[in-house]
Amino acid sequence: MERARPFPSRRRLLKGAALAALPYALLPDVKATAQPAAAVDYPDAEWNPAISSNYTASDRPYSYDLDYVIIHVTQATYATTLSIFQNPQKKVSAHYLVRSADGHAAQCVRERDVAWHAGNWDYNTRSIGIEHEGWVDRPAYFTDALYEESAKLTATICDQYGIPKDRAHILGHYEVPGTDHTDPGPNWDWVRYIRLVNFA
Repeated sequence: MERARPFPSRRRLLKGAALAALPYALLPDVKATAQPAAAVDYPDAEWNPAISSNYTASDRPYSYDLDYVIIHVTQATYATTLSIFQNPQKKVSAHYLVRSADGHAAQCVRERDVAWHAGNWDYNTRSIGIEHEGWVDRPAYFTDALYEESAKLTATICDQYGIPKDRAHILGHYEVPGTDHTDPGPNWDWVRYIRLVNFA
């Protein structure tokens, strides 16, 4: 006759369950995202990729020197701009997009790759493009949060690639040779922005 096994104590059951769960508790919290966090060059940015047909894969700064940051204004909402970057018929992208309300940044193209933002191939290859949600004739979109968070992003890019933090290297889209764009427009406060970049 088989001897009845005694039931393990409640304490032993809890201890065994805790030990079984321990390996899972030590693992990092995994959140569902479209892309791994490693895809982001700027730690404060969210990865929201442009479609690959709207930029050129590269290996910058080895394939091209990085000399400029180019400032843009979207002439569209944040959500609309993200959808434009994901539309293969639009043939446009930027490395980053900064939201007006809170300065939240989305990275849409890796910094090593060439975004199609400047309308000039030479400048595209040698720059990082930052779009800002808003319209050139609506200064209310240029919030304190937008200026401050964008300036931190630009300062980080300049530090990473040795780009001087001045107006000769931080350009408006309108300053790119051959462009017909006017952004960021006359309401963009360049003095304030360059000061924020230098103190970020």
